[in-house]
Amino acid sequence: MTLTTLAIGLAWVLAGSALGQAVLTAMFVRALRRFHRPRLADAECPQAAVILCLRGNDPFLPDTIDAILHQDYPNYRLLVVVDRADDPAWLVVEEAIARSGATHATLRPLTERLETCSLKCSSLVQAVSSLDASTEIIAQLDADTVPHRTWLRELAAALSDDRVGAATGNRWYMPEQPTAGSIVRYLWNAAAVVQMYSLDVPWGGSLAVKVKVLRTAGLVEWWSRAFCEDTMLFGRLREHGYRVQFVPSLMMVNREVCDVPEFHHWMRRQLMTARLYHPRWPAALTAGLVAAVVPLAAALVCLLAVVRHDVPAAVWAGGALLAYEIALVPMLFSIEAAVRRIVSERAGQTRWLSAGIVSRILALIPVSQAVSLSAIVSATRLRDVEWRGVSYRVDGPWSVRPRADRSTDAPPKSRAASTSL
Repeated sequence: MTLTTLAIGLAWVLAGSALGQAVLTAMFVRALRRFHRPRLADAECPQAAVILCLRGNDPFLPDTIDAILHQDYPNYRLLVVVDRADDPAWLVVEEAIARSGATHATLRPLTERLETCSLKCSSLVQAVSSLDASTEIIAQLDADTVPHRTWLRELAAALSDDRVGAATGNRWYMPEQPTAGSIVRYLWNAAAVVQMYSLDVPWGGSLAVKVKVLRTAGLVEWWSRAFCEDTMLFGRLREHGYRVQFVPSLMMVNREVCDVPEFHHWMRRQLMTARLYHPRWPAALTAGLVAAVVPLAAALVCLLAVVRHDVPAAVWAGGALLAYEIALVPMLFSIEAAVRRIVSERAGQTRWLSAGIVSRILALIPVSQAVSLSAIVSATRLRDVEWRGVSYRVDGPWSVRPRADRSTDAPPKSRAASTSL
């Protein structure tokens, strides 16, 4: 095979990849633009419990607690499970509850650390086991999710469909500081949210499950042996005839900042959970590899062609690579525009982009692809992983063993530092 033939072949693969991504992005943007849905009247809102599992202090945790305590929802309780009573998060939550005068919130330490799952799953199992019998839905979110006032009502509305067992939103990054890590994460997430929508991958940052479905599917038992609680839901619910419903209005803005090593570490863990628990992982893996490997291969072929003075090969490889990278730009900003429309309707701040930041985003697209490729390769064989200061040995989806536990009694970080990764 000549270098020119290889370059032409890569050009066609890049064209096919760009077309496929454009179609999926258009479908996702179409869903986002149709985010208006009827909201439940007060009388229609089921009894709900919001569960928040915490370990360590997060930059936006006070905002998260305040937002949960002031939901526009008639009948709900907040149950917060903190890793330990001396955990930094405990005081933050305690002060927020006292400041609001809330009577519908309960703060408890994690009392039973299961040796067969992650600490988050242990906390979730404990919280669910303590629910009042009248609870009809449980909603959960991450400490870096700051919900708007109608967040819980929108989740409950999606669950009103008898065929829906769980409802979920997704994250969108608008970082306070456009560091290289934050921009690389932004680029990766833009592709990830489209893929998660296409493959029905739930997100635990905004997630609600019907209690009757939770019991029918035996989710508490599955969680007690798992590393994460959300990615498995698609497979577990499908076995019982239920589906996961994506709620477009629940695109939640995350403004935290990170560096590239932090993001790489976090992404490996996210991809590992998809490998372990989602039946469509092979499709996700293939799409990820094509999006990362083929542009890199085209760049290498172009470089080799230049060294060899092979003009046709350089033109084919270089031209195709440039066209591919340019084609990604309108996809990215079409999602950005759709998310901004959603966030603006709930009076959220959306102005974070400038000409300088946009130029950095464009320059870092190849870096994002390289970081993504590294994380994908690592995730396919990842067994030892650290999450929130605890190291785990994960030999399979239902073979999870906590190992070393590093203390989280460090002083709280500033709002410019990310601890949720």
